[in-house]
Amino acid sequence: MTATRVVLAEDQPMVRAGFRALLDSRSDIEVVGEAATGAQALEQVRTLRPDVVVMDIRMPDTDGLEATRLITTDPALSHTRVLVLTTFELDEYVFGALDAGASGFLLKGGEPSDLVHAIRVVAGGESLLAPSVTRRLIDTYVARPRPSANIEHDRLDELTAREREVLGLIATGLTNAEIAEALHLSPLTAKTHVSRILMKLGARDRVQLVVIAYQNGIVQT
Repeated sequence: MTATRVVLAEDQPMVRAGFRALLDSRSDIEVVGEAATGAQALEQVRTLRPDVVVMDIRMPDTDGLEATRLITTDPALSHTRVLVLTTFELDEYVFGALDAGASGFLLKGGEPSDLVHAIRVVAGGESLLAPSVTRRLIDTYVARPRPSANIEHDRLDELTAREREVLGLIATGLTNAEIAEALHLSPLTAKTHVSRILMKLGARDRVQLVVIAYQNGIVQT
């Protein structure tokens, strides 16, 4: 099995070293680069093309939000997912990270195993939607008035009835396996539905699907 390649972007050397020690102890994760600023993170990602970037928000030079946006909008880096480090007190940063295209969020001060789990989830194409804190943040985000809230309506019309049903379940935080069980489908069929929805809506990942679903009334906050 190929190891998940990770770049750590964190301006505090001791914190970064702790992350590296934790991840280096896992056989399925390989830390291929480190960065202390957003600009360095962007340079590392462009050079190394990692699977996941663990991105702190508050960093000197280019901050983590701008670095995230530059990564997620670069077609050459479409394979790379960004996992943002955040806190309860910085909700607006989380909103900015959603806008910037982050695939997940990790609370600072959590258990070490949370980081390992988050990297595996994001690298696997899922997003961190199940934890109550992330759902609360997403619910708050999508409830804010946004001028582009209905921009996806034309594309939504391309979805079949089943795909709209699957999109609603994605928005509640269900994984592919849970969607398959809920709809009595095979896991492969559920995964195919999700892939088609992503393609039809032009969404980068499941986090964007959640935002689209809430903004367009497929599910309600």
